[in-house]
Amino acid sequence: MVQAPQFSWRFLLPKYWLLWLGAALLWLISWLPYPVLMWLGSGFGRLLHRSLKSRRKVAARNIALCFPDMPAAEQAALVKRNFEETGKALFDTVIGWWWPDWRIKKLAHFNGYQHIEAAVAQGKGVLLLAAHFLHLEGACRVFGLTHPSVGFYRPHNNPLMDYLQYHGRNKANKYMVGKRDVKGLIGALNQQEVCFYLPDQDYGRNRAEFVPFFAVSETATTTGTLLFANAANCVVIPVVTSRLPGNKGYHIDVLPPLTPFPTGDNKADVTRVNQWVEQAVLRHPEQYMWLHRRFKTRPQADAPSLYKGD
Repeated sequence: MVQAPQFSWRFLLPKYWLLWLGAALLWLISWLPYPVLMWLGSGFGRLLHRSLKSRRKVAARNIALCFPDMPAAEQAALVKRNFEETGKALFDTVIGWWWPDWRIKKLAHFNGYQHIEAAVAQGKGVLLLAAHFLHLEGACRVFGLTHPSVGFYRPHNNPLMDYLQYHGRNKANKYMVGKRDVKGLIGALNQQEVCFYLPDQDYGRNRAEFVPFFAVSETATTTGTLLFANAANCVVIPVVTSRLPGNKGYHIDVLPPLTPFPTGDNKADVTRVNQWVEQAVLRHPEQYMWLHRRFKTRPQADAPSLYKGD
């Protein structure tokens, strides 16, 4: 379990003043109505689209690789919408970290919680598979209203930012374990906790299989899902998060458990995980984290990069 960072008087030193100023400004802005925050986020995202050239290239490359049959104009439009969602993610974070429960409840839409209840009633933990959607900070806070969860946590390099980040995220979590604390997460699952796990990024070739993801036939995909499912007394349940249109908030859709899972065929099992991620992404492709170099690890270590020049 990660120990909660404690407030330190050194946080009052001048080198932290700019961060305090930014946090205070965002806290004040966070009291604006949700539609206004999303409008501001869209505008911020359009600025990012113009200024973050390298990340724009990564997003465009990912979308081109995944949807090669999509017309170029539609790909470009999707990249722009994706950056608008990226801008909104800043305000999803302040919503998730700082909004009181009574405000969050107005944005909360939940479906399928009975699947989690059934697993817990059977004396099992729940390995909750989620994907890297840009609104995840806000959506996790919504999930925490129903069932505070356990998740991996990566400390921030800046001590003050780590303090703010931990205590902000802990509003939605029962507790957190270190990013590399595999035994800690297995222990939580064996204690019938609901544990978030995000298997959809490129974590390198260690403990990975190369299987299809959209149109990329060989995508490095972690077998961590199988490790936890095999080692713990748990049920594997996918969850799809989305930002609802019309500024209605966040929707949490808990799907039926993956059964049988795992089957012992690693490639087939992680392919199944990727297929679930694909289905989740296709609901709202503009809300997915396309800025991540999802295809940086190739089957052959000396193979040319798919992001050459990015």
